Amino acid sequence: MKIKKKISGVVVPMITPAHADLTVDTVSAERLVRYLVGYGAAPFVLGTTGESASVSRSEKLRLVQAAVQAAVQAAGGKSLVYAGISGNSVTDAIEDAHRYHDLGADVFVSTMASYYPADDEQMLRYFTMLADRLPAPLIIYNIPSTTHLSVPTEVADRLSAHPNIIGLKDSERDIRRLEHSIALWKDRADFSFLTGWAAQSLYAMQLGADGVVPGTGNLAPGLYTTICRETEEAETKEAAMLKAEGLSAIYQKGRSLSYALPVLKAMMSAYGLCKPEVLPPMYKLAEEEERMIRGSLTEQFPDLDRINSSGGAL
Repeated sequence: MKIKKKISGVVVPMITPAHADLTVDTVSAERLVRYLVGYGAAPFVLGTTGESASVSRSEKLRLVQAAVQAAVQAAGGKSLVYAGISGNSVTDAIEDAHRYHDLGADVFVSTMASYYPADDEQMLRYFTMLADRLPAPLIIYNIPSTTHLSVPTEVADRLSAHPNIIGLKDSERDIRRLEHSIALWKDRADFSFLTGWAAQSLYAMQLGADGVVPGTGNLAPGLYTTICRETEEAETKEAAMLKAEGLSAIYQKGRSLSYALPVLKAMMSAYGLCKPEVLPPMYKLAEEEERMIRGSLTEQFPDLDRINSSGGAL
């Protein structure tokens, strides 16, 4: 029987809704949090999909506050709010975490400081220092595609002994690493493994992963809660995964991350979830491209209920 853990299920790396003046659109942020929580997903603000490296510290505070308020209203305090504190200054990360905690954030997520190359000992010392000084639990975030560093599973396992480090969110695309990580921690009641490799969400859950962190969950959280639900039929989960892959391909296929995110926001704007605005160095789509994406998407899926249903196909 699978161990029930506090950190589990669908954690959506939430986009950061923005205005054209580069400030955070808190009204859309609150709407999006309510949408995610309504489908049983938890919001993770200020991650990679949330353009965290491009959001000012003052605007980050406004976003966290809006997310917490909306989550409390939508779920009565039952939904955790995850907040990213990644950066290259450990003191900034600690200060930000305390501010976010004062606003109500429950769990912190951080990559390794990545401006300089780092070896195993430096990673151990960095995450230990961070965890020692945080007011709430920490999840280690491994994403070599942006940090150009890979946190070895051996390092993560040593860090898992720290009482304030409760999980690993792993976006590294290495199938053997995925399998090894799940086998290593699936029976640990105090440490969770969440995959950020959305294309392997179903496989990871079948192996015993604790949860998934899919960018496409911004648009279709219901598909991923179906994939993670233990009582769901296998065929239903497979149908949900196929649909999620199809939606992901619309904005990801043939595009790097900095070009994929503007398309994702354009797709979300088609359903009134946010504006298509992104933060520099990214820029929003040209009107004609945005019109084409919105048109083909809404023709196939006229409403969000169709998006989140595991029935049908792209």
